[in-house]
Amino acid sequence: MTGTPPITTSIFELFKAGPGPSSSHTIAPMAAGLDFRRELASLPEAVLQKAETLVVRLFGSLRATGFGHGSHKAVITGLLGIEPASCPDTLPAGVFDLPVEERTVVAGPFRFTPGPETVINDRIEHAYPFSNTMVFELRDADGAVLHAKTYYSVGGGFIQWEGWTPPRRGRVPYPYSSAAALQRLVDEHGIGIPQLVVQNEMALTGARPAEIYDRLDGIIDIMRRSVARGASVTGMLPGSLGVYRKAAHLAGRADRQDDPLNRFLGLLNAYAFAVAEENAAGGIIVTAPTCGAAGVLPAVLTMLEGYFALGPEAVRNGMLAAAAVGFLAKHNAGIAGAEVGCQGEVGVASAMAAAMLAQAKGFSPRIVENAAEIALEHHLGLTCDPVGGYVQIPCIERNAMGALKAYNAYLVATMEDVERHRVTLDVTLRAMAETGRDMNAKYKETSLGGLAVSLPEC
Repeated sequence: MTGTPPITTSIFELFKAGPGPSSSHTIAPMAAGLDFRRELASLPEAVLQKAETLVVRLFGSLRATGFGHGSHKAVITGLLGIEPASCPDTLPAGVFDLPVEERTVVAGPFRFTPGPETVINDRIEHAYPFSNTMVFELRDADGAVLHAKTYYSVGGGFIQWEGWTPPRRGRVPYPYSSAAALQRLVDEHGIGIPQLVVQNEMALTGARPAEIYDRLDGIIDIMRRSVARGASVTGMLPGSLGVYRKAAHLAGRADRQDDPLNRFLGLLNAYAFAVAEENAAGGIIVTAPTCGAAGVLPAVLTMLEGYFALGPEAVRNGMLAAAAVGFLAKHNAGIAGAEVGCQGEVGVASAMAAAMLAQAKGFSPRIVENAAEIALEHHLGLTCDPVGGYVQIPCIERNAMGALKAYNAYLVATMEDVERHRVTLDVTLRAMAETGRDMNAKYKETSLGGLAVSLPEC
């Protein structure tokens, strides 16, 4: 990891609101559709006059499980000019049923009304550099391509495209690309991880501290609301699997537990279920680091505020430490199920939540790192094998397991002899990256292996 460029990801690129069920398959296709809509507006009028139709081809796991993840609707929603964060509650389920005037893309003389046939499932195996690839093509009446752009969904709702280069940003005062470098900086400068993350955010985006904390409070509030909504709704989730929401039932049973430990663990489970079920239903959640793993951090955050009665400053600091862990994972391994499996989604979410707990409770940066490492280490090799392409089985329960592992990792890290902790977060991230490269594609979000075929869709 030495010699790699420093991390320049914004807090609010990692934590962003949008509709479920998948950051890679829903939020990123929406963002790509929106970007291509803007690109159309910049094309020469001579090109737009020849244009007759628009086609979007999906590759990799987008092709394999895009329908169950809502990718087709997400692409069209983006083309219609709707941003992920601006969706009122859920991804418009009836986007193809909207009146023609509300479902027409207009760019100069080009007018096009997309339908289900606009988005085409192409190949699972391909030569593009990222599994989740989308090719947008503007075509004439004979089918000839007038203009095309290739997008890559790289995890957590992030998109890149052919020829993409990282955006130029301010130079960070505390440059790091590894956990070891981060620890050196906090030791040398006597600064905490949360303060370091805020100082770097200021340099990257030009935002003032008050603005950063206000936006972070907004993200935290969306997390709270996703827990509250998910814990109060019952009924069947969308799709053909026949999965019923459990969060409200689990929360009710947990509240009636006489044993304080069972009550604590039961509520932690219920809150993780609540957000994961909201995500599965297409509700608005926060990528942390992805939609598929969006239940872990809010569940732990809710326990920090409710069970431990920690105040806003402690919770913010915990979120900032979680962001640092998410940055490291994205920078050095990956957070996309299509690239590294669920170890990069729920595994990283669990590591972020463990770090949040340790930071919010006031432990040292070394213990914060150790907590994250323990949580991630015990998710290594975790596959991404959603049944039927829906983010339901095993994804919802897996969020609860990730939350429980986060709490246990926090306990181990804060109770062990810190000087005898042998495995570093950098080593574990390296192992995750290597495991992801070696993992068979059928276990990376394509629904071609694991539970997806052992428990066939009924």
